[in-house]
Amino acid sequence: MRRPSWVPEGTDLDKPNAARVYDYYLGGSHNFEVDREMARKAIALWPELPQIMRSNRAFLRRAVTFLAERGITRFLDVGSGIPTFGAVHEIAREISPGAQVVYVDRDPVAVAHSRLMLADDPLSAVVQADLRDADLLAHPEVAGLLAAGEPVAVLLVAVAHFVSDDEDPWKLVAAIRDALPPGSALVLSHASLEGRPDQAEDHQKLYRMTPTPLTMRTHEQITAMFDGFELVEPGVVYLPQWRPDQPESVGEHPERMAGVAGVGFRP
Repeated sequence: MRRPSWVPEGTDLDKPNAARVYDYYLGGSHNFEVDREMARKAIALWPELPQIMRSNRAFLRRAVTFLAERGITRFLDVGSGIPTFGAVHEIAREISPGAQVVYVDRDPVAVAHSRLMLADDPLSAVVQADLRDADLLAHPEVAGLLAAGEPVAVLLVAVAHFVSDDEDPWKLVAAIRDALPPGSALVLSHASLEGRPDQAEDHQKLYRMTPTPLTMRTHEQITAMFDGFELVEPGVVYLPQWRPDQPESVGEHPERMAGVAGVGFRP
């Protein structure tokens, strides 16, 4: 296979990658046939997966737009994947052309892709790190984003459910919260147990066979991650219900998107 210009040297083009599979779900072009084949197998088990992923991405777009319109110009996207198809810097800069974004991901393939794609963007940076890393906030790019004392929006979009209960995602989110300047925001979405109880166990079993097992949680457990933040209306709700562009876009069964989301400000 010929290596596209956005693919770093040394990338294994014959092995599927989760970030590129997600790009395929979103309808993007930064994926290969091996990624599409993996996605098709997952869709055979849960046909609504692409719709769920797109609903999650649509929430990201609405949340970033909401915060940019309120003057936030600094964004920390943890678990970012490949910044394609409506990436945070693109959304934010539609409102604030000088918006700064630091993308963080643990996957070396996603990081390599991201660094190559953003090499000419002086306002974006890419860090290889994990939400569970004790030194996450000490990385120079992350520390620099926080150092100015201006509000920062931390995006934990579809990432905390990859942290097990034993690893205590509530404690990890609280550590980030305590480092944020006043007026900062938390944007969080998370797989919900209540949304699709008929699919929850099978879905978690599927992810247990991958390097990134999934822990779906209750609405109460997810809401607890916003401790110390003041939730924005309508609170923690199913993905399509968070400030939809048009009320009719929510549909009759928003719970079928199998995830909840919210935004909160640090006082």
